[in-house]
Amino acid sequence: MENNRAKWIVEKSIDELRSAMERGEVCSEELVQAYLDRIAEYDGELKSIIEVNPAALTIARSLDEERRTSGARGPLHGIPIVLKDNIDTADLLHTSAGSIALAESIAAEDSTVAAALRQAGAIFLGKANMTEWANFMSNTMWAGYNSRHGQTVNPYGPDDLFVGGSSTGSAVAVAANLATAAIGTETAGSIICPSSQNCVVGIKPTVGLVSRKGVIPISSSQDTIGPITRTVADAAILLGVIASEDERDEITIGSSKHAFKDYTVFLEEDGLRGARIGVPRYFYQELDEEQKAVMEAAIVVLKEQGAIVVDPVSIPSERMKWNNAVMRYEFKKGLNDYLGALPDSSPVHSLSEVIAYNEQHAERALKYGQDVLIWSDATSGTLTEEQYAISKAQDIEYSREKGIDHVLEKHKLDALLLPGMYEGVDLPGKAGYPLITVPAGYVTNGSMKPGVPTKGPLGIVFAGGAFSEPTLIKLAYSFEQATTFRFPPKL
Repeated sequence: MENNRAKWIVEKSIDELRSAMERGEVCSEELVQAYLDRIAEYDGELKSIIEVNPAALTIARSLDEERRTSGARGPLHGIPIVLKDNIDTADLLHTSAGSIALAESIAAEDSTVAAALRQAGAIFLGKANMTEWANFMSNTMWAGYNSRHGQTVNPYGPDDLFVGGSSTGSAVAVAANLATAAIGTETAGSIICPSSQNCVVGIKPTVGLVSRKGVIPISSSQDTIGPITRTVADAAILLGVIASEDERDEITIGSSKHAFKDYTVFLEEDGLRGARIGVPRYFYQELDEEQKAVMEAAIVVLKEQGAIVVDPVSIPSERMKWNNAVMRYEFKKGLNDYLGALPDSSPVHSLSEVIAYNEQHAERALKYGQDVLIWSDATSGTLTEEQYAISKAQDIEYSREKGIDHVLEKHKLDALLLPGMYEGVDLPGKAGYPLITVPAGYVTNGSMKPGVPTKGPLGIVFAGGAFSEPTLIKLAYSFEQATTFRFPPKL
């Protein structure tokens, strides 16, 4: 029966699993066991799960009993999900950001996001593998690698496909049907790119829509948390659960007027009809012929579904050579705050101590070095440098009023259409604006170039202004329903 369940759960949506549990056809304990069986069978090679929750089956039994006696507690009751390994959970799971320095670190309390997911009934199946320190450790580190669990690989072709980062394990686990859904984090591309490269849906919410309290940080200006799923509908369900104000994350204060508890109301099959979508061709220049063909085919679909495609559009700051100065300064401040609150038993309490720990364990910890950590540690950690203030003001000006806001207003656009790669993610990253990616095709030829995936799944990305998640979900859902490009990997 376990093998049958492990096959039955493949590609099942949250609503399908929820309905099956409500009808008594399956229970949460069986779902958890089925996913655990698939993890045991397939994840040895994929390395998408850094750690399985030893209490998952016990929690599932408890939630099954709760369903029988008092009904479902929320939209995710009994649904097994995984969380990226930089998100605090106050349970038997560790939170390490992939670093061996934090391999034994267990959070004292749930992050705000984890608490909301628990309240909605979600079961934490485990923690997802990730690029160490969310890819802010080394300029040469491969996406999906960390010293604690090794290299995550792409299930669509583990030998030669780019896997994307840093929410790598979250995307791979969902793509390979090792969990119903996942939660990732993004600073600049870390949800969108691995989702695109692994044929799944990812939403990078507006910075401030979702609390970052209890999440190991990079940048207070750019960090956000979002869902990775196999369908737009599932992503909408998760976003409604995690979007909320939190007085412990001041950037979220006031966001309740923009947040929705139920984003599924924006799932409109004809959502593209009449929508004005701009095509910023500058960000298409690095695409190879097959990738361009995927994007051109997507544009045809948009038009067929009634969208008004404005092609091309130009963004005043599209040629900006963005730097990571803001992240450099904010990383040390944020990480020191997080590590400083850890118990005395933790081997590290500051970025400087992380660097020293890595040097002491260099054979395992420093396969790719730590030049980015050292670069960040050279700052004061107080955010008082003049260069920080100048860089932050410049980022906001050129990403918003001289960037995305400008082009949206000039052409009266609902969204921009970007390729699901690293091209173009800096602009919405600096702005703190939302993105959603949805599968759009598969590139069969090409070879790996540094930082530029040229083979495998490719998604399209809808980009919008601040708190435009309802519009982006509507557009992505309409495209998804018209095309259904999502397909599971052959494991």
